[in-house]
Amino acid sequence: MKNVLIIDDEDKLRGLLSRIVTSEGFNVVEAADLKSGFKKLEQNDIDVVLCDVLLPDGNGVDFLQKIKAGFPLTEVILLTAYGKISDGVQAMKNGAFDYIVKGDDNDKIIPLLYRAIEKVQLQKKVKLLEKRISDKYSFDLIIGKSKGIEQVIDLAKKVAKTNSTILLTGETGTGKEVFAQAIHENSHSAGKSFVALNCSTFSKEILESELFGHKQGAFTGALKDKKGFIEEANGGTLFLDEIGEMPLELQAKLLRVLETNEYIQIGDTMPKKSNFRLIAATNRDLKLESEEHRFRSDLYYRLNIFEINIPPLRERTKDIPLLTYFFVDKFSNSINKKALKIDDDFLHKLETYHWPGNIRELKNVIERAVILSNSDVLTSDALPYELQHQSDKSNKTLSAFSMQSIEKLHIQKVLNYTKGNKAETARLLEIGVATLYRKLDEYNIQ
Repeated sequence: MKNVLIIDDEDKLRGLLSRIVTSEGFNVVEAADLKSGFKKLEQNDIDVVLCDVLLPDGNGVDFLQKIKAGFPLTEVILLTAYGKISDGVQAMKNGAFDYIVKGDDNDKIIPLLYRAIEKVQLQKKVKLLEKRISDKYSFDLIIGKSKGIEQVIDLAKKVAKTNSTILLTGETGTGKEVFAQAIHENSHSAGKSFVALNCSTFSKEILESELFGHKQGAFTGALKDKKGFIEEANGGTLFLDEIGEMPLELQAKLLRVLETNEYIQIGDTMPKKSNFRLIAATNRDLKLESEEHRFRSDLYYRLNIFEINIPPLRERTKDIPLLTYFFVDKFSNSINKKALKIDDDFLHKLETYHWPGNIRELKNVIERAVILSNSDVLTSDALPYELQHQSDKSNKTLSAFSMQSIEKLHIQKVLNYTKGNKAETARLLEIGVATLYRKLDEYNIQ
């Protein structure tokens, strides 16, 4: 039942209004002056206030500001016996839902109430949705108790309240976008735009259009004007994932935007302004990339104002059980399975695996296991082959003449040459960092 507060010092009129509103199914609370009316607001969850303008202890138009300051979702309809245009204008400026004259506009009260209630319900839904989004990306919901992840969360919380550019580094699947969202939702831009763009997904031409936008006719296929992500992020946060994949030409254009807050759409000549916070992410060693002239050093130093390195899952094995239980519950609920227990051997194999795909890979493995499980206990039989037989693979002896033995020896030589720098080792071997870690684990290279 929706609650309506009626504030009027005329007992008979207040009683009549109360009966009319109650007959429509609303719950009515009454007050004879502004002081008692405000107490009723504090004591009840009031949706709409019907308030007289002239009251013994004040003016309803001024009181409206106090209501809106303390109860922003509550709508106020002001009633007056003497309609004055100036009062009506000021009432609407102060946030009144409407301003009506007693007697002349009595037939408008009930329709107005329904419209005001509809607006209140919509506002409450929006607030609930905003809260759910905020909760979804809260730092409190980042799972982990290991020292490494707690240090990263602490850093992220500190920088979230600033406007500093942030560079999130770490392997694929460690949760860089989750951290970016949490930083945004705990920043001054919370509730404003958060737009994310993966720089490795598009060709140079399409990436430029996605980032800067274009004018109609700028190129073949540009049938209408298109806003870019930079424009969409105005006032909020722009998250550029895999920024190490961005072509050098676009890096120069992005640097100019960061330095001037100005950009030019493709096909246009007039600069536009956009003020946003940039969070960039990469699984590459951008310092090394800049030294090798594959990434602009000036952009690297502009991005690297505050770097947060998210540790890989194999360095936070303490968190694997927590993540496992979370994902098991999540996927069990999604397919309406009763709560599953977890076998010790199942958990042990998860804890000893090297996880080249990090949390993303763990999530996929758990989802697969929950779907495959035919009992109320998750056993290692539901795990992929490489997890079930990982110990056999790491302990086997290689023949000195086998290709695997040669590969192992070569990886070890390059690793020694780079003094243990895995990013540089992967680059020299011309393989991905994740592939290198998988090889290191497979050949038991320390």
